[in-house]
Amino acid sequence: MASGDPTPGGGGASALIGALGAALCSMVANLTSGKKKYAEVQADIDDILARTEVLRSTLLNLIDRDAEVFAPLAEAYGIPKDAPGRADTLEAALNAACSVPMEILRTAAALTGVIEQLAVKGSKLAVSDVGVAASACRCAMEGAVMNVYINTRLMQNREAATALNREAEVLLSDGVNRCTAVYRKITDELRSMS
Repeated sequence: MASGDPTPGGGGASALIGALGAALCSMVANLTSGKKKYAEVQADIDDILARTEVLRSTLLNLIDRDAEVFAPLAEAYGIPKDAPGRADTLEAALNAACSVPMEILRTAAALTGVIEQLAVKGSKLAVSDVGVAASACRCAMEGAVMNVYINTRLMQNREAATALNREAEVLLSDGVNRCTAVYRKITDELRSMS
């Protein structure tokens, strides 16, 4: 990522950060699982473990997919402006380039429900890790949305661009608010214990 190559870039970084958040959720669920104190929530913890495995795996796969959809976009930018078919090629590439950060955003948004559950049902010994997962999830969403906007701003189909932006804004606003609420609640609890 530190090289001069444009990929992996911000989209891949957003997916990786989201995967780290999902991995932390898995860790907290694993630390909670099988503990007598949390026996009444074991079924929920089992569900969380299954869900976080899917979310983590999806986000890790999206790192490579983000780089894959960028390559045709980079090629489209290199087509001379007066070349026949350039506009259509560029539009298709922009749509593809939007698809992956939208999927990162949707996947990270799905992680917020897991984070909220773990804040209540997870082992209290690992509650700070839930707070870190909330912070990572928020970062993943904020990064992914940037990669949506940088592509939708150039799309010729303004109706499609506006629809993508609206969906992204709703997912971002809801997800960031929920992650921030969990993060603040945990931070306040930890601070009051010291």
